[in-house]
Amino acid sequence: MKQVLFLSILLAAPLSAGASTLQVAEAAPHADVLIYGGTPAGIAAAISAGRHNQQVTLVEPTLRLGGLVTSGLSHTDFRTFEGITGSFLELSQAVQKHYRDTYGPDSPQAKGNFRGTHAEPKVNLLVFEQMLASHKNIRILRSHVLDAVALGRDDKTGLHHIDAATFTQPDGKRIELRAKVFIDATYEGDLMALAKVKYHVGREGRDVYGESLAPENGDAELQGYNFRLIVTTVESNRVTPQAPPGYKREDFLPLAELFKTGRLTKAFGKQGEPIVFKAQDPQLPHGKYDVNDVSRGLVRLSMPGVNTAWPDADAATRKGIFAEHRRWNVGLLYFIQNDPSMPEKVQTEAKRWGWCKDEFIDTDHLPPQLYVREARRMIGIKVFTEHDTDHAKTPTGHDARAVLHRDSIAMGDYGPNCHGTAHDGGLFSGRHTGEFYKPAPPYQIPLGVLLPREVDNLIVPGAASSSHVGFCALRLEPIWASLGQAAGHAAHFAIAESTPVQKVSALKVQQALHAEGAATVYVSDVLPGHADFAAVQWWATLGGLHGLAPRGDEPGQRGKHFFGQYFEPFPQHAAQLDLVLTKEVAKHWLALAGEMKLSADPLPQADGRTTRGDWIRAAFKGR
Repeated sequence: MKQVLFLSILLAAPLSAGASTLQVAEAAPHADVLIYGGTPAGIAAAISAGRHNQQVTLVEPTLRLGGLVTSGLSHTDFRTFEGITGSFLELSQAVQKHYRDTYGPDSPQAKGNFRGTHAEPKVNLLVFEQMLASHKNIRILRSHVLDAVALGRDDKTGLHHIDAATFTQPDGKRIELRAKVFIDATYEGDLMALAKVKYHVGREGRDVYGESLAPENGDAELQGYNFRLIVTTVESNRVTPQAPPGYKREDFLPLAELFKTGRLTKAFGKQGEPIVFKAQDPQLPHGKYDVNDVSRGLVRLSMPGVNTAWPDADAATRKGIFAEHRRWNVGLLYFIQNDPSMPEKVQTEAKRWGWCKDEFIDTDHLPPQLYVREARRMIGIKVFTEHDTDHAKTPTGHDARAVLHRDSIAMGDYGPNCHGTAHDGGLFSGRHTGEFYKPAPPYQIPLGVLLPREVDNLIVPGAASSSHVGFCALRLEPIWASLGQAAGHAAHFAIAESTPVQKVSALKVQQALHAEGAATVYVSDVLPGHADFAAVQWWATLGGLHGLAPRGDEPGQRGKHFFGQYFEPFPQHAAQLDLVLTKEVAKHWLALAGEMKLSADPLPQADGRTTRGDWIRAAFKGR
């Protein structure tokens, strides 16, 4: 088997800003917005800025756009379909259209993509490429690795300003790129770090933010990484796994004993079964599966502790960490399928599985990116913490809804979750520590998590400002896409109004998002495309749907379970526009209108005929 250079290891080492003295081969045309990182956040940022007719340069350090969404993470993390909005909803709708148009509306492919959220990596890539290609003002540079950032300083504000960024091109020459606003959409925060923005790596102690899920004392631990392998049992499309570089049989021998004693029973299965590889349901079209780490499992794909150096590491160190994860993740399957110490029954079952012949063709059918769940985290204008995912407090208890953020620019419905930050004991006998999965109500994400304190033309949707626990609620691809979409709009307003990004109006960003069908608060019955979507989002983001229902019996109470990790809408999160407006609700809403300095003149009375929808529409019209 040929040796493969995995492109994700080419991420730049975090150099100092002084490195801008490197010789530059050429200077590229000036852009309005420069985005580093072709992740879902970067793609969403490019498209939203592009829709404002900004000239956008999207720079990706590898050959492949899409981040993890095109590198194996096809089993999307969300709880309810009502929680998918904006850019990620556009992706899923385009995926549905692709399968319908290609295979027919009644085909297994059209019916088997879980409303477009579970696509083959190659299809996600194709759709992302098509979405970007529809905007002629978006220029894409692939295999351009960040080397340095040149910073200036505004004497009046005391803030730094990115003047230019230097990249190494595929031919080894360097190019200097300039822009009015820069966006760091990388998972690692590589641009942010070079711009001298303050950030944190590791876990904060409980005393820092008072989080129940934080450790007693802070440390350098990070959530574990692994690959999101794509596998199949379809023989015509199956590639037999080979031993990874550095494979040593003796490292995996204890695995055979776990199978012989019955503590493990098969290689592949579902969460909760005694397995090694979680082949996640629903499966992807064409008989493919996204494989992930088994939460709280006996044998894990994730390797917390091995990844600790990754965030601030140079390219060589990241390459070594990448290789060790590959050796472990692939080595587990190779050992099960081939070692004579394995029970025959298990080996026969395992040999049914293999890589997909039509996926990741340039990288031996293995994902080209490692699943970096957590790296650097900016310390920005607002630090998102566990408390932001808690139920809002009321005079008599707790609201059904989460803490209110009137400057919200995105929302999520998954809750804080961590696959572990360290490992006690041996790899085949110990357990991950620092692992948690906390139910939470749908939560809002304020604009300040995107904004650094030190640089006036940088926005950071990838390594967003958060605590370790808070980041464990933000680190999901649909949320990253939402943060990127908001970042693109914020960049536009900073340019249009010649203002630092810290002065951008959250209200203007919200209005732009709502116009695109992107939610800033969870409303289960008024979804994108609804005639009242913008009005309801505006009123709910002000707090109009808070205070209408108490918290259920359990924190983060979900709707009816219907499949895997997915649920019906969260209860008590509907606008119920057709309900007759009661005097109690009218009083509550009039008080909020007064607080927001809205005119009461156009607002209808609770006369037994007026509905909630009538009132919200009138308030929205007269705002």
